[in-house]
Amino acid sequence: MTSQKKASAKKPAGTVKIKWVVSFIGSTDDIRQTVRGLGLRKLNRVVEREDTPEVRGMIHKVRHLVKVVE
Repeated sequence: MTSQKKASAKKPAGTVKIKWVVSFIGSTDDIRQTVRGLGLRKLNRVVEREDTPEVRGMIHKVRHLVKVVE
């Protein structure tokens, strides 16, 4: 008997999932551009990005608007 490994069930190493949870209405343009730069297009959507210092910095800048999903 052979057991099949499900590659899609595991989280790829070196990635982070980001969820946009609070609207950016009333925020400055640089905050809006940072949210868009992370690839977030609609509220309450989750995107998966590489876990790099640049992405972590963007998450830190908009930490009041997004949540890191484990």
